[in-house]
Amino acid sequence: MDIKDITVKFAEPEETRYADLIVRLIYESALQRGTGIAKRTPEYIAQKITSGKSVVALHNDRLVGFSYIESWGHGDFVATSGLIVDPEYRHLGLAGAIKTKTFELARLRFPFAKLFSITTSLPVMKLNSRMGYKPVTFSELTDDDEFWQGCEGCRNYDILQRNNRRMCLCTGMLFDPQQPLAPKDRPNPYAMKIRNTLKKVLHIRH
Repeated sequence: MDIKDITVKFAEPEETRYADLIVRLIYESALQRGTGIAKRTPEYIAQKITSGKSVVALHNDRLVGFSYIESWGHGDFVATSGLIVDPEYRHLGLAGAIKTKTFELARLRFPFAKLFSITTSLPVMKLNSRMGYKPVTFSELTDDDEFWQGCEGCRNYDILQRNNRRMCLCTGMLFDPQQPLAPKDRPNPYAMKIRNTLKKVLHIRH
């Protein structure tokens, strides 16, 4: 198997058919890591797909990876979440490709927002770091109550509550578009959009 055989793209409405599988993969991934994770329903995942806020990885017609974004605080913050890769397709660099595409989607949809992630996954932390995310305290993330209510399904939610949402087992990471990056690390959402349009016109896999 080669990552070149896999298509990583912005999800389209017809891919809501994978919602049940995505929920199962998210749950099984959390069990394998022995960590807590906020529960997601097929309806929740389907809504992210139909609203243009998710990324899928497909091997032919088989879903092998997924991630999504959500905006908070009136669009001032955007969270990336739910990054999963089918166990049979790991160690191909697919998680990095999905994360890159999700980052691209977030920058296109919300070019001025701060991007953040809370995770217990070391590989996700490493991917975030390569994209310019920095570890931060929870106080630097969104204070939107609805976001934090999404953690209620996590088995570690009592830890978050006991600490008044200041800390938990997850690590908070933040990408601030106002912070200067080295030229090679500067994502350009407008260039991304032009590139994606050309790919669609030329029918190039992306």
